[in-house]
Amino acid sequence: MKKSGCEDEGSFNITSKPLLLVLSGPSGAGKDAVLSRMKELEVPLEFIVTVTTRRRRPEEKDGIAYHFISEARFKEMIEAKELLEHANVYGNWYGVPKKPVKQALDRGRDVILKVDIQGAGTIKKILPQSVSIFLAAPSMQELTTRLRRRNTESKTDLALRLQTAIEEMKSLHCFDYVVISQQQKVDSVVADIRAIITAEKLRLTFREYNL
Repeated sequence: MKKSGCEDEGSFNITSKPLLLVLSGPSGAGKDAVLSRMKELEVPLEFIVTVTTRRRRPEEKDGIAYHFISEARFKEMIEAKELLEHANVYGNWYGVPKKPVKQALDRGRDVILKVDIQGAGTIKKILPQSVSIFLAAPSMQELTTRLRRRNTESKTDLALRLQTAIEEMKSLHCFDYVVISQQQKVDSVVADIRAIITAEKLRLTFREYNL
């Protein structure tokens, strides 16, 4: 006799599995500020540092903002399959090292990655149980103001980043959540992300990460 509703799948372990959070969004959305504040508040997450061939900015510290490496070393990591995903963004290479992600998840630690839109899509394909969060500015005007204020790009680069941001907004529907990043309200953004973590912890979802 066919049962109605959900089928009995036998025993079920409700112990919460670790989360793999993927934070993405256009340049200027405030990803670094949000992650920095989460670290200050000691949010219990494993913060994975991306590797990049981009030149280090004066205010950046190696191993905190990024692991800054040579293109030769980056190619070695690709060939050795040491990267979970990698992409060329604005002429520089960025990649997520696979080993620290696997080690953290194996220890039962929740993990958060900061990647570009392309990288977020790649991770979602290979690890569909990951939780993707799109961090967005309230408007394109606000995003433009933020990028101009930080004064780290030439006029040409700024125009490119703004045009790219417009295209990236079209990928919004591919994400699980969207969080609006209001200026001077970083704690509110962190609260929203913590709420997402709580909600995902309560979902009856089977999580398995094949790394």
